[in-house]
Amino acid sequence: MTRALGVAAVLLVVTLYAVLSGRWVSTDTGWYDDLPKPSWQPPPWVFGVVWPLNFLALAVSGGAIAWTRPAGEVLAFLALLVASVAAALTWAHAFYVPHALGRAALALVVALLLTVGLVVVAAGSLPWAGWILVPYALWMAVATSLALAYWRLVPEAA
Repeated sequence: MTRALGVAAVLLVVTLYAVLSGRWVSTDTGWYDDLPKPSWQPPPWVFGVVWPLNFLALAVSGGAIAWTRPAGEVLAFLALLVASVAAALTWAHAFYVPHALGRAALALVVALLLTVGLVVVAAGSLPWAGWILVPYALWMAVATSLALAYWRLVPEAA
């Protein structure tokens, strides 16, 4: 795998993550507004600040690994990135389209576990690239706790 191809692959995955999750999240906002909220739910503006920074951190970390590290390390990072993004997108779709809160929560648990693995692989490959993903992993932990709380608050929407 060439450096440019690795960087392009990372950017493609992160771009698809941003576009697809944004597409599903913006559907049927009235339904979301009517959900009972957990007490630790951040205000809406926080999501608009945090998510672009998360996407930037993923792109910078992955791009740096793809540009500087051997192919095996790049492929390990890409495999975990694709798997974690797939799980996160499964959450976005399950939560916002059919409103399947149980399935969505379980998808986010998987996404969180894969994200922790992504941070570990990134840190083992290029330490600073792992560190800049720590806030993303923490946000995924918050998001997972919210998803589990929504499932608890609206158990019939499994």
